Amino acid sequence: MINVGRRIPGVATLALAVALLAPFAHAELTPPRPSPNASVTQGVGLTNLSMTYSRPGVKARKIWGELVPMDKPWRTGANEATTFTTSTDIQVAGKTLPAGTYSFFTIPSKDSWTVIFSKQKELWGAYEYDDKQDQLRVTAKPVTGQPNQEWMWLGFDNLTPTSCDLVLRWETLSLALPITVEVNERFLSLARTEIAAAKTDDWRTPFVAARYSFDNNLALVEGKQWLDKSVAIQATHANLALHARWLAKDGNTKDAIATAKKAVELGKAAKPPADVAPTEKLIAEWSATK
Repeated sequence: MINVGRRIPGVATLALAVALLAPFAHAELTPPRPSPNASVTQGVGLTNLSMTYSRPGVKARKIWGELVPMDKPWRTGANEATTFTTSTDIQVAGKTLPAGTYSFFTIPSKDSWTVIFSKQKELWGAYEYDDKQDQLRVTAKPVTGQPNQEWMWLGFDNLTPTSCDLVLRWETLSLALPITVEVNERFLSLARTEIAAAKTDDWRTPFVAARYSFDNNLALVEGKQWLDKSVAIQATHANLALHARWLAKDGNTKDAIATAKKAVELGKAAKPPADVAPTEKLIAEWSATK
């Protein structure tokens, strides 16, 4: 008969050994990459842009025409193909690129580069690149004689509220690709959706939409309706101060002053008190011009 009790210590010892060795059973020794991983993100308006890539170094090598062949597709980095992601449709050098994630390739040439956004995913290098999978091709002019950039750099520069440049810098060469995004119409569409779905006691959502309308001189009739809706839900220092500015803009200084004074009263009574100094300054300015 098998003595189970006497076998338990051996089984327990084996189980313990397996548990201790388990974390190392499938471990893989991974050295650092000669071309380290990198990523960059940038918000432009309501759009999020990002890139993931690897950064090769010059390392005293001749880059253009030797390490990177001319007139052939290049992964624009090292290791896996570089990727580019946009959260919304954008314009790249005047052409539409739909929202999505793309492999990012370039074809370097002496006077003009081809920049490619490919629908292919998870490629290693450009070895399996297929031009039939291109989503978009544009051209860009390289600039040489720049300060030396040892490690290849990709990023976003020359930022404005509605645009930026996608920039490549490596060795003494740079390349810039203009990107523009739609902001106002996208915001208005989002505002309409959010206001329609807002709770009945939510005065902030229509107020935020109205303030954007006023500040950007955009869809003013609709913006004024949003402001009226906000005030009807709950009069606050914020929405009455905006209402006063709107009245003044329309030339109704008398009502603007009265509304601004009411805004100051509500602001002082709020907990915590609102910053009413800008509104008081407007009252003084409008009173001086009556």
